[in-house]
Amino acid sequence: MTFRQLQYVLAVAAKGSISEAAKSLFVSQPSLTSSVHDLEEELGISLFTRSNKGAIVTAEGEEFLAYARQVVDQVDLLEQKYTGKKRGKQDFCVSAQHYSFVVEAFVDVLRDYGGDEYDFRIRETQTYEIIEDVAKLRSQVGVLYLNKQNEKVLRKTLHAHELQFTRLLIVKPHVFIGRNNPLVKKKALTLNDLAPFPRLSYEQGDHNSFYFAEEIQSTLERKKNILVRDRATLFNLLIGLNGYTICSGIINNALNGPDIVSRPLRVDDYMEIGYIIHKRMNPSRLGAAFIQRLKARVHR
Repeated sequence: MTFRQLQYVLAVAAKGSISEAAKSLFVSQPSLTSSVHDLEEELGISLFTRSNKGAIVTAEGEEFLAYARQVVDQVDLLEQKYTGKKRGKQDFCVSAQHYSFVVEAFVDVLRDYGGDEYDFRIRETQTYEIIEDVAKLRSQVGVLYLNKQNEKVLRKTLHAHELQFTRLLIVKPHVFIGRNNPLVKKKALTLNDLAPFPRLSYEQGDHNSFYFAEEIQSTLERKKNILVRDRATLFNLLIGLNGYTICSGIINNALNGPDIVSRPLRVDDYMEIGYIIHKRMNPSRLGAAFIQRLKARVHR
């Protein structure tokens, strides 16, 4: 295995095509194909599935590429420090439940480290996908919550995927509602107060059990339920239908606008929000910076 081979397979993954990667690397397509094939033979795995549509990274390839990125990133840092060579394009990904402070921390890292070229990704996604993203090294860091209902199952799932959970903060449950909702007049809300209104929740796909729900009290029966996939849709429905969602209560008016209001929910419950990383991988410079920005944002 050579450093050049690592650069080659990363280029193929980025371009999704061996021919396009060859052009970007200024090497012949047969030479690149041969180099990738030799690496696969040495490793005993298939990094890509080839088809008329290009080169698609396999599940085994995703894990290998995550390690390869760390090696290339460290070499880039060494060259920058000791030769003054300009860093190449930055590459970084995080996966999280829908928290505004995660977006803020992501923006902080992008501003501080993005440079002239970068490929940054933030995935606000389903809980199990967050776990899979970090387990398969698609994302360096994931952000989710634990509480007394889901902790046993989620910790078991994290352990099975070799992931480590670190607490950021513990918060009492809150409710997001639109500023024109009749409930906005109350300083705190009960579950009975919420009963007449539509409950909005984030859809969890094939893992839609309450253990993976992003909202606490998810097992409580409600007559009006709406599942959504993204934050913008949820907020629009909060406003348009006088709906509600149970959440951490952490909100950023600059990101989410002035039309969403947070109220405490009177229940005996909590949310322990934290980040997950892979036990066998040390965070890269960007991963470590993101974790520091997360801590700074939640403790403001």
